[in-house]
Amino acid sequence: MSDSDAPSGASVVVIGAGVTGLSAAWWLARSGLDVVVIDKGIVGWEASGRNGGGASHYQSPLFAEEQRMWPQMDELLGYPTEYARERIIIQRDPDLLDHYRAVGRMCSAMGYRVDDLDSTQAQEAVPLTDETCLGGIHLRFGGHANPQRTVQAYAWALQDLGGRILQHCPALGIETAGGKVVAVETPRGRIACDALVVAAGPQSGMLLRPLGVDFPLASARAEMIVTEPAPLMKIGGVDGNGLYGRQTLRGNLAFGGGPHEWIDMDATGPKARPTSPLVRNFARRVAEMFPRAAQLNVIRSWAGVIENTPDGRPIIDRLDDPGNVTVATMSGVGFGLSPASGHAIRDLVIDGVCSFTDITKLGLARFTGLEPDWRERRGWTAELTA
Repeated sequence: MSDSDAPSGASVVVIGAGVTGLSAAWWLARSGLDVVVIDKGIVGWEASGRNGGGASHYQSPLFAEEQRMWPQMDELLGYPTEYARERIIIQRDPDLLDHYRAVGRMCSAMGYRVDDLDSTQAQEAVPLTDETCLGGIHLRFGGHANPQRTVQAYAWALQDLGGRILQHCPALGIETAGGKVVAVETPRGRIACDALVVAAGPQSGMLLRPLGVDFPLASARAEMIVTEPAPLMKIGGVDGNGLYGRQTLRGNLAFGGGPHEWIDMDATGPKARPTSPLVRNFARRVAEMFPRAAQLNVIRSWAGVIENTPDGRPIIDRLDDPGNVTVATMSGVGFGLSPASGHAIRDLVIDGVCSFTDITKLGLARFTGLEPDWRERRGWTAELTA
């Protein structure tokens, strides 16, 4: 990645080198635009490079494009993402099993095959579980990929197309003139631009506030654990017991889930990144989910930041004022939807409208009239400590 001085200008500046910003930049560069991505850290430093890797977001308007694009991504990017098809959801709780079987019927009605699994079939499909598993569903669509590999693939593919990435280069300010953004100020100089994409995760609201844009986000600490390698399962994407994750190609179990801890942020990120007692909770739940791997040690963990919108859905929108600014925050589901969200952002920047689906419900206007104290009303605030 580049750490050189900033160029004097570009067609598009993208603030944020997470998976959403990188995908958008790659799509824009594919269309022939000169793109510069800047980030306060390094590519994929927050949740983009450390997550469950799932790519099966059936409740999103971007779902069909997600499913269309993922099987092509290794070839299109020219670098491996370790994408693998299909996922399994197993459950030990009968009510949750009923819930996910209803989800399966919904997906089947949309034209995506889902098979119900009884306990024996679930154990055959997921040999690390046992008879405590009551059953599950087998998604014959979707899949998962390696977050670190995928972020790197987007970054290299973007650079292959002439795009530039400036790491450790935060946006210090956004310059406007005549109702449009004309430049972004950085520690390495001013970058003039014809269009701006703000995909800066938890910092997005802080960057947009001086422009008079209310971009409601609450930040939370997300955690993942990784175990020693287990025997490889045929399908490594398995969810259940309140957890999401995957088995790596080496066999490690990489899993996370709620609850999340609400935290306060500033322009540089969280004040600290400690591993919390939730890691023990995750370890216990992974052992319950995979009893035949319960003896494995946890070898590493990650405590990072995800941003959440008030309704838990992404925001992808092109602003009316300034008129050349496109904003995106994925509210915790950015990785799997990244091939589709990048396409949508590309369309908004170049054409002003998404070409492949209606993303009106993801617009910022839905939060017009939102209570100023919405975080407090929901209890989404950091606990006060002495």
